[in-house]
Amino acid sequence: MSASLAFEDVTCLRGGRILFEALGFALGPGEAGLVLGPNGVGKSSLIRIAAGLLAPLGGRVTGEGARALLSEAAALDSERTLAVALGFWARLDAHGDAVSEALAAVGLRDIADVPVRLLSTGQRRRAAFARVLASAAPVWLLDEPGNGLDTASLAMLEARIAVHRAAGGIVLVATHQPIALPGAQEIRL
Repeated sequence: MSASLAFEDVTCLRGGRILFEALGFALGPGEAGLVLGPNGVGKSSLIRIAAGLLAPLGGRVTGEGARALLSEAAALDSERTLAVALGFWARLDAHGDAVSEALAAVGLRDIADVPVRLLSTGQRRRAAFARVLASAAPVWLLDEPGNGLDTASLAMLEARIAVHRAAGGIVLVATHQPIALPGAQEIRL
C-alpha cells in the first residue's frame, strides 16, 4: 500500500479567527497521527483540510493515496437499508463488493437490511466506519471515531486501525477521548 500525508506550514482560519498556524507534520506508510486538544481548537477543521473539504489559509497539504473520511455526519441515506446505503458509496469507490465484509468487520452484518434511520447512535458510528473500511483507501481521516461507541466497539475500532497500519495504511485521528494508537505522532492544537 503506497500512502503519504503531509501538512506544510498549514494555517487554518475559521469564523474570522486563526485556529492554528504554521502546522507541519508528515505521515508515511503504517504511521498514525493523533490530533489532540480541547473542543473548538480546530481538530475537526484539521481533518477537513486533510480531506480537501476546507482550504487552508496558508501552507499546503500533500499526499499519495485515496483518503476516506469518518466525520460527525455518516452521510448515509437514512431511508435506505444499511447495505444499500453503504453500497452506494462503495460503488463510487469501485469497491461495491466490499460491503458485506465491511459490515461483518464492524459487527453489523446481521442488520444489513435495517433502514439507517432505525440504527442506534453506536450502530450509526460503526456503519460510518464500515464505509471507511469498504473504501479500501490507504489514508483514513477519522474525526472523533470513538463517539457513541461502547467498550467492545472501541476495541474493534482500535484493532481495525492496527490492521490497517500493519498493511501500510495511514490513519489521522482527531479525538478528545482516549484511543489506542501505539507510536502515533501527537499533533497538539
